[in-house]
Amino acid sequence: MTFTVIVLVAFSIVLDVIGQLCFKLGLDRLPELEGGFRLNAFWGQVFNAPLLWCGIGAYVIEFFVWLEALSRAPLSLLFPAAALAYCGVVLAGKLILGETVSRRRWLGTWVITAGVMLVCVAHA
Repeated sequence: MTFTVIVLVAFSIVLDVIGQLCFKLGLDRLPELEGGFRLNAFWGQVFNAPLLWCGIGAYVIEFFVWLEALSRAPLSLLFPAAALAYCGVVLAGKLILGETVSRRRWLGTWVITAGVMLVCVAHA
């Protein structure tokens, strides 16, 4: 993997984590609806939630970064590397959102990381 591809994949991963954090924080800040779930009121809230729009923006930018990465390296290498976003989301959930992460989830996160490293080394 070239340095440029590594930077593109890393940027894609960061944007994915930022997008997920924005979605979670944005939805958590929406007021609860009275009388149960009403789709029209919910969508009205969603369209007026800046953090949700930030998440969408992060995903739009990530889309173009991902296309650039795909133009430079094989999908069979990039897609497993992009799985590191799962690890980033677990870490961000713990550090930024204060979520509890069990030992089993940490173990799964490390297994994903090891798998990505194995795929990347095999392509070298």
